Amino acid sequence: MQPAAISTLKETSMFSQPVSDWLHRRNIHYAWVIVAITFLTALTSSAALGLPGAMMQPLSKEFGWDTEQISSALAVRFVLFGLMGPFSAILMERFGLRNVVVTALALVAGGMALATRMTQFWQLVALWGVMLGIGSGSTALVLNAVVSSRWFETHRGLVVGLLTASSATGQLIFLPVSAWLIEHFGWRMAVLPVFAGCALAAVLVLLFMRNRPSDVGTHPFGADRTQVIVVAPPVHITFATPFQVLRGVSGSRVFWILFGTFFICGLSTNGLIQTHFISLCGDAGLSAVPAASVLAMMGAFDLVGTIMSGWLSDRYDNRKLLFWYYGLRGLSLLWLPYSEFTLYGLSLFAMFYGLDWIATVPPTVWLVASTFGKERAGMVFGWIFAGHQLGAATAAFGAGRVRTLMMTYNPALFAAGAACLVAAAIVMLIRRPAAATVPAAAAKTASA
Repeated sequence: MQPAAISTLKETSMFSQPVSDWLHRRNIHYAWVIVAITFLTALTSSAALGLPGAMMQPLSKEFGWDTEQISSALAVRFVLFGLMGPFSAILMERFGLRNVVVTALALVAGGMALATRMTQFWQLVALWGVMLGIGSGSTALVLNAVVSSRWFETHRGLVVGLLTASSATGQLIFLPVSAWLIEHFGWRMAVLPVFAGCALAAVLVLLFMRNRPSDVGTHPFGADRTQVIVVAPPVHITFATPFQVLRGVSGSRVFWILFGTFFICGLSTNGLIQTHFISLCGDAGLSAVPAASVLAMMGAFDLVGTIMSGWLSDRYDNRKLLFWYYGLRGLSLLWLPYSEFTLYGLSLFAMFYGLDWIATVPPTVWLVASTFGKERAGMVFGWIFAGHQLGAATAAFGAGRVRTLMMTYNPALFAAGAACLVAAAIVMLIRRPAAATVPAAAAKTASA
């Protein structure tokens, strides 16, 4: 890195220490600033991921691309989004949270903005497939896991739930506005709010994001403040480390159960509903704005459901939580084709489906950490998250293929619903964690 660049980074670091000291005098931990910035980062990234789903019909009309073609480009995004997970932990360790997150936001913003000038299909693949996939995958849910484990000694489940819920909030804020802009001003104008959100998040990350509590002279939230602050030594890791971690856990039944159920999680959420819901509603005669409003309603319910899931994961058996989440999601997907796409039917679907859209994340993260240890949790979860996005890519392309061949999404909905019921069953094959690994809150609940 050039001396000028190092000087610039030191200058931006000067903002975080005074803010941390000011908050400390008011008994507010700087960890909550990191949570707020991470929340905004995930919010804008999720909005960028969800926006192309609202643009399938406009792109098809302007460029003549069919649903299968557009879905294939979006499937590339999901594959890269997932495969970046195991390596994003390495990037964060070697280059720091701030550098990785700023670069990721720049890729997402650049991909969204440059797409307004595209004229060829390969440009769609490069911008919304490759750039958006790598950019969003460089942070994704792995950033949430890293922030919660580094900055919090307690309340980790709640923090993971809160940060994961930000992806629902991204839809809540951006999608209805984007759908309205598409309808009145064209799809290119709808890119601007997401681009502005990414730019704002990048500035805040550059000014206030720090790697660890020791960087601002404090302990993790909930830690014993009487202990000496320990500066973490540099960890020697290479790009072969994720494969070494994968080899180390590949013999674990728990790993493959979580990988398989998270594959189904991605298949039944990002790949199917997030990508195809507006197009699905269009087949039923519902325009983009009310369809996006239903997605926003799902986002509102998911915001509540995922935060509550984080709270529950600190206290109750996470296997049983996943059983109920996958089971209810499967039943809601099986029922959707019979909702007749009325206001009442879609509202009912939005409530049941939305409450556990990504509520599966906090229990899965907790099971990973309790099974494989906190030190390996980031990379192990990165591989499990790769399974999530491979499932999303399968559904993004597969549902588009089904729609092109059969002129209906119903077979894809039925298959996803049945897969969720399978996930609900197999997650109970995980053995109950030993009492020593149960969080303190859960132990108190069990002894009550």
